[in-house]
Amino acid sequence: MDDIQSVVSGMGEAFEEFKKSYDQKLENVKQGVNDPLLDEKISKIESKLDSYENVNQQITLQKQQNEELKEQMDRMETVLRRPSSGMDSERKAETLEAWDSYCRKGLEGITPDERKALTVSNDSTGGYLAPPEYVRELLKSVIEISPIRGIARIRSTAQRSIQIPKRTGTFAAQWVSESGTRSETTGWQVGLEEIPAHEHYALVDISEQDLEDSVFDLEAEMQSEFAEQFAKSEGAAFVSGDAVGKPEGIMTNSDVAEVVSGAGALLTADGLITLVHSVKSDYGRNGTFVFNRTTLAAIRKLKDTAGQYVFQAGMSLQNGATNTVLGHPYVEATDMADVAANAYPVAFGDFRRGYMIVDRIALAVLRDPFTQATTGNVRYVARRRVGGQVILAEAIVKQKVSA
Repeated sequence: MDDIQSVVSGMGEAFEEFKKSYDQKLENVKQGVNDPLLDEKISKIESKLDSYENVNQQITLQKQQNEELKEQMDRMETVLRRPSSGMDSERKAETLEAWDSYCRKGLEGITPDERKALTVSNDSTGGYLAPPEYVRELLKSVIEISPIRGIARIRSTAQRSIQIPKRTGTFAAQWVSESGTRSETTGWQVGLEEIPAHEHYALVDISEQDLEDSVFDLEAEMQSEFAEQFAKSEGAAFVSGDAVGKPEGIMTNSDVAEVVSGAGALLTADGLITLVHSVKSDYGRNGTFVFNRTTLAAIRKLKDTAGQYVFQAGMSLQNGATNTVLGHPYVEATDMADVAANAYPVAFGDFRRGYMIVDRIALAVLRDPFTQATTGNVRYVARRRVGGQVILAEAIVKQKVSA
């Protein structure tokens, strides 16, 4: 907790310094002054703010999660923690012939000319005596995942889809005098919202010898890789899926309203304020912004008409304070669009009421040693069934970059 508090305090101090420096830059622009040192300072501060952002996102998502989501993740973790195949990852390599030869011969048996020729750059003249260190660590680039699960409503099902009754129309109450005639107030209607569970898969063949000889537990590595790639795939679908064989995305639902930014190619503070006030108050109270990291950098520089920055750094964990935009938390979703003309880089709303995710099969991995046996391979087939779509469009609104 002390470490996290230190990070939060560092974020607040860095943003205060950013505001002072950026205000100075704006003043320089008005006076026609170009200060490269100031630009460099602002760039360094922005990098520092970005380095703190991961902690902020973890805190924000933790606050958004409910007990239902935790149970879902616990079940997935149980699947991922299967017993390993029992392969010996500490298999000893055979002693190299050259190494053995030098050890038995000894330096006393080596001629002066041979001693001069010993060098690690040549295997046969000493290189085998200085073998490289093999690090049992697999270098992997970071896979960015849109964390829509952290803010949406989640439920599990044992069926191919779920159906939710939905009110599609309502009546209006009428005033009447003490002895006035009362007629039926019509208009109340209901319908069904159906969310199917779509399937996505991954298929990997690994040679039997690779499984036997690798210093890594490749089966465990594949389990981790399957989980990561499925999370990336579904995160992209929850943002921009077309609902054809995959979940429907938040940004592709035609019933989700849009608000223009007020500028042809930029976000504006006024546009974000209008966005926040475009949803009903009940949704706004639980509202969360969704955008990517590039958009966050642009939002940090925006000021309202009173000269106040719309971005504010969280200053305390004791009160549950995280970084906010116009007083609302935000989530970084890498699959959101960048700021550009006619793009939709920002969404806002109560996503727990507006978007539902349905889990049918968490993660199933089939180990098939028979199909590819004649080629010496073992086939791993992973599959997952999940659905998602907007169930209450009025709870969400998106920002279009347009005048």
